[in-house]
Amino acid sequence: MRYLTVLIEPDGGGAFHPLGAQLTNEPSIERRAIHRVELLSDDTVLLFAEASGNQDRYEQIMESSPHVIDFLVSGDDRWMAVSQFEPTERIRRSLELQRESQLVIETPIHFTSDGSLEVTCLGTDETFATLFEDADEGASIALEILEMGEYDPDESSFSRLFTARQEEVLEAAVELGYYSVPRQATLEEVAAVVGIAPPTVSEHLRKVEERVFNEIVR
Repeated sequence: MRYLTVLIEPDGGGAFHPLGAQLTNEPSIERRAIHRVELLSDDTVLLFAEASGNQDRYEQIMESSPHVIDFLVSGDDRWMAVSQFEPTERIRRSLELQRESQLVIETPIHFTSDGSLEVTCLGTDETFATLFEDADEGASIALEILEMGEYDPDESSFSRLFTARQEEVLEAAVELGYYSVPRQATLEEVAAVVGIAPPTVSEHLRKVEERVFNEIVR
């Protein structure tokens, strides 16, 4: 089994759904993640999502939307919402593809600041090829590959954020005590172990730190 992490963007800077466009463009609401999405037998979509911000404004948008059938909100600062709504043809087709194939979507699915989605899929190369063919036919979304490789269930989700070289540098830094307090190793000592220049070690560690911190604060 392989994994594929992609950035899914609506073509032309739009949105996947008119309701999503309203929520993304509302400055008092931050959409954070999708924890479950399912196409129901009546062709409506059931969504379990996480957000933060003005919950009252969220409820106003949901109540006034002609696409929403029902919704429920729970929580305070970071809140969870269950909603049932009518999908666009593009969304319906994408969820049908998942249901009809061996494609598995790893959750949570994270929103980026512009309303795009960062999605990790599990499956085969043939399944991924079908996914890209379907995206090309629809011509309403753009897919950008972020990561791809063999899926190892023993790996943490963090470990798949790094390249093999970044992971090697990070392991050496931790083992030598670079992140200990007080610090027990220098960049030069880490560099000597992995066989690359200190500035390159520094660059690798900065990229690792950026990805880890972005993952934590989502």
